[in-house]
Amino acid sequence: MKNVNEYLNNLQLHSQLPIEEIPNLDLYMDQVIQLFESKFGLLKRDDDEKVLTKTMINNYAKGKLFFPIKNKKYTKDHLMLISMIYQLKGALSINDVKTTLYKLNKMIVEDKFDLAQLYESYVQLADDSMKQLRSEIKQLIEDVEQHIETLDSNNADYLQELLLVASFVNMSNYYRRAAEKIVDQIAQRNDK
Repeated sequence: MKNVNEYLNNLQLHSQLPIEEIPNLDLYMDQVIQLFESKFGLLKRDDDEKVLTKTMINNYAKGKLFFPIKNKKYTKDHLMLISMIYQLKGALSINDVKTTLYKLNKMIVEDKFDLAQLYESYVQLADDSMKQLRSEIKQLIEDVEQHIETLDSNNADYLQELLLVASFVNMSNYYRRAAEKIVDQIAQRNDK
């Protein structure tokens, strides 16, 4: 890969909504959509893709992925939960997301749990993971380049891309499976 740093920068790995960027006032649905579009719009593969829609938010609400809103307005806690849902649904089923967030929603409503500190930890861990991923991707690219050198082919660039795609998908599957095992443990405790 010719320019690894350019490739890594184009991945847009800084894809979290920091707590400082979440307004301290309650927002209507259109404002929530605008906030998410402005923050996560760069992650879209094409212009037709939507980051968040009214239908998505309504489905999250109906599916009880977050606690009920009041007066058609979304609080800062709702926005933090929607941000987490946005990230989680990229790898997990909506049912797994619901299972994962069920107890947290209950804690917010019943115990007045302060979500802000947990959310800041979530964002910090995501940033730490991103830094680790950048390092792992650089190493993987070097490993793939070594394997490509052993092949006698006029299609080295394509074969390198193929091996990178396959490796990224494998890594993604491993992480998703690990997450699903934890979701299953959460589900078992929720059932008790």
